Amino acid sequence: MKQQIARFSPHQNGKVFSVLALVSSLVFMVPMMLIAFASAPPEARPPTLILLVMPVLYLVAGYISVAIGCAVYNLLYKHIGGIEFEARGVDA
Repeated sequence: MKQQIARFSPHQNGKVFSVLALVSSLVFMVPMMLIAFASAPPEARPPTLILLVMPVLYLVAGYISVAIGCAVYNLLYKHIGGIEFEARGVDA
């Protein structure tokens, strides 16, 4: 049976995506910063504050972009239809 998504919740989807972006950025930022701190001389090391600021920026930017995207989808759904998917039940 084909179904369409009629509405995305901007706030809920923004929260979920922003937390995923935060965690994903930490997975990459922490090892890269550790390598940068270990390999660079003390005067050439990147500022420690960037380790905290960049993941927070990903969180904020992720929330805003997904919330705006969901709001635009909700507005356009009436005119162009929604995302279609096919659902099937799982046989026990």
